[in-house]
This record gives sequence, structure tokens and C-alpha cells, in this order.
Amino acid sequence: MPANKRPRRLNYAVNKKGPKTWWKVVKAVSHYQKLQQRIKFEWETKWLVNAVKIVTVKLKKYQINLNKI
Repeated sequence: MPANKRPRRLNYAVNKKGPKTWWKVVKAVSHYQKLQQRIKFEWETKWLVNAVKIVTVKLKKYQINLNKI
């Protein structure tokens, strides 16, 4: 990869970090819930849509069912 190109990965925490810990799971779930509240209040902005996309990938990696949150 050339030095002037940035990596096209979705998120470092999803791609590179080690195994899940309980704190990562708690933080991801609380972040998802806060984003859902903001979407109800602010509607769907592009920033919120991208943030939800990243958090859902994390939750899928941690094998958490979104229907039970």
C-alpha cells in the first residue's frame, strides 16, 4: 500500500482489536441505544447513519442480537 493512501477499512475496533471483553460489549450496546435515541430526535442525518453502520458491525462481531437490545 502506498504511503499516501489511507486504509479503506470500516473501523479499527472491528478489524484489528483482539477478543471481546464485557466492557467493549457494554459500550457498544449503550452507544447503539444512544444513537437510536438521537435518530428519533434528529431524524436520520448522514453522520448518524454512518455511526449506526459502524456500531452494528461491532455488535455483529460480538454476536449480539439487535432485536433483543
